[in-house]
Amino acid sequence: MLTLLQAAAAAGLAKMGAGFGAGLATIGAGLGIGKIGGSAMEAIARQPEVKGSIMTNMIIAAGLIEGVALFAVVVCFLAINQ
Repeated sequence: MLTLLQAAAAAGLAKMGAGFGAGLATIGAGLGIGKIGGSAMEAIARQPEVKGSIMTNMIIAAGLIEGVALFAVVVCFLAINQ
C-alpha cells in the first residue's frame, strides 16, 4: 500500500514539475525575444542605414528562440500525459 501511495505522489510531483517547466520555458522565451527586440531597436537608432540587415537577423533569432520554447513546452506536455 505504501509503494502505491509513493508512486501516486511521485506522479503528482512529476506533473507539477512539467507544468512549472512549461511556464519557465514560456517566460524565458518572452524575455529573450524582448531583449532581442530592444537591442535591435537600439542598433537601428545608432545606424539606420543597416536597418534591413538588423531586422533580418532579429527575425531569425526570434524564430529560433520560439522554436526552442515550443519544443520545451511540447516536451513538458508530453511528460504530463504519461
